[in-house]
Amino acid sequence: MEMRVTKASAKQIGVSITTGQSSAQEVVEEHIARIDKVNPRLNAVVERCSERALEEAKTVDEEVSKGELKGPLHGVPMTLKDSLDTEGVVTTWGTLGRKGFVPNKDATLVRRLRRAGAILLGKTNTPELTLAADTDNLVYGRTANPYNDQLSPGGSSGGAAAIIASGGSAFDIGSDTGGSIRIPSHSCGIAGIKPTSGRVPRTGHCISYALGATESLTQNGPMARRVEDLFPILQVISGPDFVDPAIIPMPLRDPEGVRIEDLRVAFHTDNGLMTPTPEIQDAVSKIAITLEDIGADVTEIRPDAIKMLEEIDSRNSTGDGRASVRRILERAGTKKYSPFIENRLAEASEMKTGEFTEVLELVDSYRSQMIGFMENFDMILCPSSAKAAIGPGEAFLPENKFLYSYTSAFNVTGWPAGVVRGGSTSDGLPFAVQVVGRPWREDVVLAGLAVIESDTGGWQPPEL
Repeated sequence: MEMRVTKASAKQIGVSITTGQSSAQEVVEEHIARIDKVNPRLNAVVERCSERALEEAKTVDEEVSKGELKGPLHGVPMTLKDSLDTEGVVTTWGTLGRKGFVPNKDATLVRRLRRAGAILLGKTNTPELTLAADTDNLVYGRTANPYNDQLSPGGSSGGAAAIIASGGSAFDIGSDTGGSIRIPSHSCGIAGIKPTSGRVPRTGHCISYALGATESLTQNGPMARRVEDLFPILQVISGPDFVDPAIIPMPLRDPEGVRIEDLRVAFHTDNGLMTPTPEIQDAVSKIAITLEDIGADVTEIRPDAIKMLEEIDSRNSTGDGRASVRRILERAGTKKYSPFIENRLAEASEMKTGEFTEVLELVDSYRSQMIGFMENFDMILCPSSAKAAIGPGEAFLPENKFLYSYTSAFNVTGWPAGVVRGGSTSDGLPFAVQVVGRPWREDVVLAGLAVIESDTGGWQPPEL
């Protein structure tokens, strides 16, 4: 059973439980066993709640036997990024000030998932305050990539991506401020989506809605082995909670209603800031041909405004001298910071108010030009990164400055963007391609990802 369940999609697992083909207890036990097997090598799951998970699985089995079904996630085992508060389970945000901290309530989306019947197995590793494209911190240490343990799984949702890819969890919820769902999903060959800014409440997440000018950069979204899992998870976690003031009650459309042949697709293999490897460029070009063969109107073109990222260059998030980050650290009680946080604090110089508002005007100009580009297109197809998985700390090297500009470009716009495995390198590392949609059109993104997954095969298990 282990090989079947721990390679199955969350949707398949849910159907198996609710139809009585498998018991929730059996499924949870298999996932616990899988974590026991792979986690010593990965250090992906950093806190466990196995006994509680088994008790909840028994409850699910009783509910199913009575016909009390809660939906497609009923009984499905999940892990959750350590940046999300979980009642009764240690949540550190990867910072020493919260080492051993146990929240007394769940984050909004955690509460929603648990009410939908999903079962928490444990928490997954993240860099301190989620602020890096690598996964390492002073509380738990480094997480390894399951396809090559000498490489990084990406970040900041690196622990989530590593354990999903390895079969220890059916799904997780990542957070994405510059690519933190899409970068680890790319590095570990799984699927993930950053929804539109304003779709999913951030209440109970370490980087919440209370960040003023930069609040729209951060969104929580699902990560899973298969694209078919992303929509039902989004359905559960989306919508206002009347705490996060930026959440809008926009309908979430079903990707089943999208006709690929009706779409206008723009694609580019190079954003002009950092040229991807030939393997990644070839994969994007081949997928563009696949979409065209289906009947989509495909044009090779990139938004001119993307070059403005070089001028923006995170100045919108560092213009306060990282004062907002210092406030989070202070509230957490952290006195000793990880090296990368030390560097981020040291390199951020505080701007004068007039200079900072000028940067914000530049961001608005970028957003205006980007949405103007989308007047003629429904979807953008492009790389998710210029390289496959890289080594620990290499994301901070000068030559990799714009490595993840392919993802951050769409945090600044706030648009929905997802990734799925597009192929593998000659030495067996997975890499993803990215699909981007107009605001509130997660359905178009998910439909595009499904086509790519069908074409490339999607997730492929690591040899662990």
